[in-house]
Amino acid sequence: MAERNTPLTHLNRRGEAHMVDVGNKAITKRRAVAQAVLSGKAETITTIMADGLKKGDALATARIAGIMGAKKTSELIPLCHPISLSHVEVNISQEGENSILVVAIAETTGQTGVEMEALSAAATASLTLYDMAKAIDRAMVISNLCLQEKSGGKSGDFKRKDDV
Repeated sequence: MAERNTPLTHLNRRGEAHMVDVGNKAITKRRAVAQAVLSGKAETITTIMADGLKKGDALATARIAGIMGAKKTSELIPLCHPISLSHVEVNISQEGENSILVVAIAETTGQTGVEMEALSAAATASLTLYDMAKAIDRAMVISNLCLQEKSGGKSGDFKRKDDV
């Protein structure tokens, strides 16, 4: 295979996937915020937010699942480094009558960022809400999973400019 000069950090010069060596990177405080949106029937969203599901407290369960999702990221995403997280927070709020916004924050002090951990937390919390409410609304949709902002590290800060 021909050698490549690529800006994709998870590919070597031959285009093969590999884990990035972060051993020489500076240890800095790193933070990432990600979000996802769960949309469904108005009655479904109201039931979730009012703790009215037969399976139990969906919001508390989703928050815990999101935290667990952040902690397990390196086990799910093959090229992610295991990270010692200093903080994970999952916030869930109603956004209009047909949707729920899940916002996840991940923080560490280390040599690599926590974007994937924040994204995993938002996705896992959203999937948990879906799982707990699917008996009343299988047509729910999880969308707009994205990084909202990140800070720390060599690449500097990022803040999403558009509304997702």
